[in-house]
Amino acid sequence: MKAFILDRYGKKQALRLGDMPEPVPGPDDVLVAVEAAGLNQLDSKIRDGAFKPILPYKPPLVLGHDLAGTVVQVGAKVRRFKAGDAVYARPRDGQIGTFAERIAVKEADLALKPANLTMAEAASIPLVGLTAWQVLVERAQIKPGQKVLIHAGSGGVGTSAIQLAKHLGATVATTASAANAALVRELGADIVINYRSQKFEEELSGYDVVLNSLDAATLEKSLRVLKPGGKLISISGPPDPAFERARGLNVAIRLVLRMMSAGIRRKAKRAGVDYSFLFMHADGGQLGRIAKLIEDGTIRPVVDGVFPFEQLNEAFATIDTGRAKGKAVVTLK
Repeated sequence: MKAFILDRYGKKQALRLGDMPEPVPGPDDVLVAVEAAGLNQLDSKIRDGAFKPILPYKPPLVLGHDLAGTVVQVGAKVRRFKAGDAVYARPRDGQIGTFAERIAVKEADLALKPANLTMAEAASIPLVGLTAWQVLVERAQIKPGQKVLIHAGSGGVGTSAIQLAKHLGATVATTASAANAALVRELGADIVINYRSQKFEEELSGYDVVLNSLDAATLEKSLRVLKPGGKLISISGPPDPAFERARGLNVAIRLVLRMMSAGIRRKAKRAGVDYSFLFMHADGGQLGRIAKLIEDGTIRPVVDGVFPFEQLNEAFATIDTGRAKGKAVVTLK
């Protein structure tokens, strides 16, 4: 089958269009013909080699963490899906590879595609939708009336998180450029901080939750907007000890990561704030709940550009700028 292959790690390394063996589904796998695949910053970071200590993939490999497509075949133990079903998913770590014509996905990671979305729109949702859900619903347990700051509101995670936070009843602030202010307000942001001309840490205070997806300086400044007992949740690092234990990393890597997060954990404790790192996980059940919110109009996808599969490297170039609105997607059909 045709697939885009990462032959070696490297900053902005181009992927090669070539042939890979057909996936062989196991008893609890679903074989899916990929019709569209979303691109994520996670793909860029793996390509660049930034995640080698915690995601030890070995090139050559096929990247890709989002898919929408049609079920071709199901394993002997699969009960929830059948051939011909339109589905979407974020395959679990170790089984990624949506930049290909077909992929075998665990039944537990898969959900029926939202009926009101195209394949391209559906492929933009899984990773960012699950990240928003796991930060706001699972980790932060947002309640109506709480105040949430979502950094980078016009990005993939930001556009999903703003909409979900509003659905949960929160007052939402976000950071964005002036050019993207109208977009994030349309998605539900109550307060928009122009990060080029305003300092969010001076404009905001008394917040319950901050979702950080930016750099270490932004992470530290975010402590200032939280009230005592607030939660600072970062999806861009540094990893905390709970993450290290959950991943089962070796002692040497755990010590390095613990040293990386020691500063922010110490400052958070001093401020009376809870700091945690979240690395999202695959979950078909949560995708099913997100699909219902999409079908009733609560959440809508934001797609920056749709590219033919052959232009995957060009699509990567758009997200590597860090200025994409929502997600970039490639289509195979």
